[in-house]
Amino acid sequence: MSAKHLSNFNDERGEAPQHFTISRHRILVVEDQDDLRQLTAEVLMDSGYQVEIAEDAAAAFAAIGLSHYDLLITDQFLPKSSGIELLRKIHLAHMSLPIIMATGFLPIREFALHPFLRGVNLLFKPYSFEKLLIMVSLLLPTTVRASQDISLPPLPSEAPRPLQPYQAASGFATRNRQ
Repeated sequence: MSAKHLSNFNDERGEAPQHFTISRHRILVVEDQDDLRQLTAEVLMDSGYQVEIAEDAAAAFAAIGLSHYDLLITDQFLPKSSGIELLRKIHLAHMSLPIIMATGFLPIREFALHPFLRGVNLLFKPYSFEKLLIMVSLLLPTTVRASQDISLPPLPSEAPRPLQPYQAASGFATRNRQ
């Protein structure tokens, strides 16, 4: 399985690619380093996420404009346009999605100048994939989207028994911890 590459976002006929709704969260990874982009995509896909990749901000912004993503993971330093510029375009277009910015340094000046960056989650390079996965799992809800088909278990053949009130086991004391 491989991530969908978005550097040439339009196909030969000049049409945007079709996206199919599946049950996994969709993540767009924007990274100019081929190896890191591919490894990140593979780790995320192995963890059950649907991943698309872009190597620059222009391809990423086009993809975000045409399709829904549950999370954006972007590098700070990209060719032609920075990750900050990508986030500025997203903000000006009134698009909203959780963002992780991978960076080798803390862009304090940029964050002070641009209030729209305050909601961005920073992941400092070099990072472990375990740390990336933890951050992704904290940002993405674990509930199923309403647009997904959910198969419910069959109804029981007999009525369920009424629940018994909870009774504390004797000999155990409870107290509130401060």
